[in-house]
Amino acid sequence: MMTTTSSSSSLSCSPQRQLWLVLLALVIFVASVLSTESSMPTQNMSHKERTELKEEAREMFYHAYRAYMENAYPADELMPLSCKGRYRGVTPSRGDMDDILGNFSMTLVDTLDTLVLLGDFAEFEHAVKLVIRDVQFDSDIIVSVFETNIRMVGGLLSAHILSEYLQKQADVMHWYKGELLEMARELGYRLLPAFNTSTGIPHARVNLRLGMKDPQLKVSRETCTACAGTILLEFAALSRLTGDPIFEVRAHAAMDALWKLRHRGSDLMGTVLNVHSGDWVRRDSGVGAGIDSYYEYLFKSYVLLGDDKYLARFNRHYNAVMKYVSEGPMLLDVLMHRPHAKSRNFMDSLLAFWPGLQVLSGDLKPAVQTHEMLYQVMQMHTLIPEAFTVDFQIHWGQHHLRPEFIESTYFLYRATGDHHYLQVGKRALKTLQQYAKVACGYAAVSDVRTGKHDDRMDSFVLSETFKYLYLLFSEPQDLIINVDEFVFTTEAHLLPLSIAQLGNSTFSFRQSDDHNVLDFMRTCPSSNKLFPEKVRKPLRNFITGSCPRTTISGSGGKRLSALDFQASNADHLRAVYDMGITMVSVGDRSQGKVRLFHSFYNAKSHEEGEMGLQFMQEMLELTKLQSMNQLAQLQAVAFALDEHLQDWTALMAGPSHFSPELIGEQFVEGDLVLAKPIRACNEKLTNTEEVKGKILVAERGDCTFVSKARLAQQAGATALIVCDNVPGSSGETQPMFAMSGDGNDDVLIPVVFMYSLEFGKLSTAMQRRPQAPLRVRIMQMVEFKRWQLAKEAHQNETAATTTTTQKPDKEL
Repeated sequence: MMTTTSSSSSLSCSPQRQLWLVLLALVIFVASVLSTESSMPTQNMSHKERTELKEEAREMFYHAYRAYMENAYPADELMPLSCKGRYRGVTPSRGDMDDILGNFSMTLVDTLDTLVLLGDFAEFEHAVKLVIRDVQFDSDIIVSVFETNIRMVGGLLSAHILSEYLQKQADVMHWYKGELLEMARELGYRLLPAFNTSTGIPHARVNLRLGMKDPQLKVSRETCTACAGTILLEFAALSRLTGDPIFEVRAHAAMDALWKLRHRGSDLMGTVLNVHSGDWVRRDSGVGAGIDSYYEYLFKSYVLLGDDKYLARFNRHYNAVMKYVSEGPMLLDVLMHRPHAKSRNFMDSLLAFWPGLQVLSGDLKPAVQTHEMLYQVMQMHTLIPEAFTVDFQIHWGQHHLRPEFIESTYFLYRATGDHHYLQVGKRALKTLQQYAKVACGYAAVSDVRTGKHDDRMDSFVLSETFKYLYLLFSEPQDLIINVDEFVFTTEAHLLPLSIAQLGNSTFSFRQSDDHNVLDFMRTCPSSNKLFPEKVRKPLRNFITGSCPRTTISGSGGKRLSALDFQASNADHLRAVYDMGITMVSVGDRSQGKVRLFHSFYNAKSHEEGEMGLQFMQEMLELTKLQSMNQLAQLQAVAFALDEHLQDWTALMAGPSHFSPELIGEQFVEGDLVLAKPIRACNEKLTNTEEVKGKILVAERGDCTFVSKARLAQQAGATALIVCDNVPGSSGETQPMFAMSGDGNDDVLIPVVFMYSLEFGKLSTAMQRRPQAPLRVRIMQMVEFKRWQLAKEAHQNETAATTTTTQKPDKEL
């Protein structure tokens, strides 16, 4: 993700843009300092070798580019085994996969800005003339809105910007008068009918000539999150360069509509939705296929356009992904409405973009870890398969020469300066040369186990894969432009940060009420000494054989981590002892609390001592994380201590996985009523009429939590409090937990759990008011604290105002 100064905008960056550039520079500087202070990579790459690899990347591009131009142009794609072009309606159909094709010379348009980065101005000028002369969009063809936008609209815009840039900087192309921009505008208008939906979320496909009037599109209903959420960069640039606001307006509306469809409890998004109703069709949530570039465009929209709401939304989603989807270096899909439930047991290769996005947002450590995992998958299977299982076996064996892993490698190198990433890039380059290069370009691999080729070379191979390889091995002085002045779109097209200065007066974006100050908070990377080489070191044996098993330190397997540690496991206890860690019981032994002490002198070896130090650091981070998660999930049952409802107190309660979660300022308030029978396990409550519209209290036992909840809901209760049946239990001495369900999502009322001592206090309050029911409020504990602070502040303010406005009696 980077930045330019187009010829149409000589204005300097806004203060917000400048601040972002400073922060990005700070991230890169801190990471560079840390990488020099930590262990140096095992092998630095010489300037000579790096130059040779840069030139080899250039040659790879031209081998593919010439094969396309000589054997396929003006077709959309080259078929490298057949050595001919792929045309829509002429070449045998591949089904929905062909929706990327529009018979508009896609590979050439997608490749234009790569020619500029390579410094080939003559070929760029020739290619621009070909596009202006040959490419037209008035075709009765159904195309993907998403693919056409990122490849064609993005390619035309980037080429237009660079054409004007070269006019000023290289004194060439003086004949160019903005033809590419007009072509982008025409194509944008042909895509606009797809946005005519009740939600504002665009259809997945549109007919270039007929819009949505094509009979085949009558039943069009579904689209993916990434398809609808990867429009804004290109459409905003198109509006600001042409002065026509309609494109940016429609793209903002689509992003706003998507944000409203997030799951309010988990802040996660699904992958497929109905564009008319907004209902989710597939609730799988991850960072791979179907959702990937939505996250990317949230963050990059903030960088390019300066709209804070996109940073807030990205942060909210990012925190949710790291909480629910991230499993160490792995990223496993979950259900958006049940985020603790995994929805599949494999990962797809598109998630390889995620470490690069993490670098751009400043979260470097997990970026290093996930990239290292992917690198090991590549080493294990030679090429990263299209999808692989949680034990790193092949799920889908294809390899389409995708750019995402190389893209993340490039950004990690830019951020850290660690030559390890040059070595990774070298391996990726050599692998492509050995297994994908054919006489007529580069061919995708249909199965990485056999190495058999597929007769396809997607346009992104030229626009992204070879571009990022070339950039990885290039020095800044090798490039005609400063890429730090550009944002890279998801198709690696270059849009200048200066676009933010163009024509934004048309728009007025009100700050959304559903963001709070925490959504805008950013943190610098951790300054621990484990970055970057030592972050990778513990993961070097992460993939061992077919299944990564947790083994104890010193056994030749994976180092014991704090996350895997079990105090009841004798082997684990022996392992931490060998690391120089001593455990001392604290307080009552029955509570199981221990304090850990580490000493290098007690370690079995120096290496074991270092492992012990890392174990202690992980344990500290884990403890902090658990405390934060528990605080965030903790519920409160609040009630007034006086008849005037002025003085309130709250008792801690735990949430459930099967009921709506009360978050933010949400709460349920009502009178308490005890279930009859108290355990609420019969087919029907005997006091149903009394329960209706109130908060029911039931005791734990005899049936499942969710069964009690369904019975309460059936009786018309507005919420359910389940109290523990173990005398003396308390949240002060026992960890709070979330009640589990049975996999069905039919409970629509909030359900919370209270330990015995806490409920005893609530019961006492009920007994003090025998004539009237006790009224309580169920809400987040954090929100109760904020509510109390705000109330106290208001009372103090009122008191202060009263004091200052009162006059002495003698003046009355």
